Amino acid sequence: MTVPVALLLLGALTAALAPRLLARADWPEREPVVALWVWQCVVAAVLLCCALSMALSAAAAWQTVRGGLFAPAPSVVVEAYALGTAGPWAATTAVLLASGAVWTVAMLIREVRQAGALRRSRRAELRRRAPLLPGEEPRPDRLLVLEAERPDAWWLPGNSPQLVITTAALRRLTGRQLDAVLAHERGHAQARHHWLLHSSSALANGFPQVPVFAAFRDQMHRLVELAADDVASRRFGRLTTALALVELNEGRGTFGPCPTPHALVGQRVNRLLAAPGRLTPAHRLRLTAAAALVPVVPVLVAFVPGLHALR
Repeated sequence: MTVPVALLLLGALTAALAPRLLARADWPEREPVVALWVWQCVVAAVLLCCALSMALSAAAAWQTVRGGLFAPAPSVVVEAYALGTAGPWAATTAVLLASGAVWTVAMLIREVRQAGALRRSRRAELRRRAPLLPGEEPRPDRLLVLEAERPDAWWLPGNSPQLVITTAALRRLTGRQLDAVLAHERGHAQARHHWLLHSSSALANGFPQVPVFAAFRDQMHRLVELAADDVASRRFGRLTTALALVELNEGRGTFGPCPTPHALVGQRVNRLLAAPGRLTPAHRLRLTAAAALVPVVPVLVAFVPGLHALR
């Protein structure tokens, strides 16, 4: 009955080491899309360790679960897991992990509902401030210009996505800078970045005591912006994209000596101006493949006793 314990230890080790290794590496700054994939694989591996440990612990604690989980397996495979030797801790572990799974789903549902309510509220505000003209139909590709004194632009996701820009932004941005801002927001929309933000926030809010989930949320918010910056800069240039960010955020105290909620903007501008070189395609492929193997490790750990018994 060592496999569930090994899975929990593997999950704890992954949760502890992976964020530190990623924080020390310099390539996520150069390849944010690859870094997004790596982070997703790390978190998926941690969750998979917990799920597999829960399933095996439940199988050890209750004969009904064991019969359903190992129904198609020969008896030699069941014996290899030594499920009958488990102590009372197996049921406790299974219940705790199952409670964590239910809580995770509840947090995801809450996050999606809150995001939906916020989108509906913002969409209603947009309809109030910029109503459709008689006979005009809403279109996903329609650019909505909103009268406002603060320069801003954002993408409002949902069933009827909407790209919004303020009149102040139109006055401050040049033609290419405006194109770069719109390309940045469309990069968010095409990559469905809002789903990454929702899922990472749900895990971090649901398990505030787990550092890997807090790091996952923080890095998702940072990396999606870097990835969208790269989408814009590859089409309209790094300098143009950096100047557009400066024009949109200059009046918010972003570039002052004191930290602000928009401190990431200054880092993004510096990154664009520094123009870090991209990794080679072969290096990106190796990182992507290595990250894809991380969630495979818990599956192999869970299946090793059964596979060894069939030899």
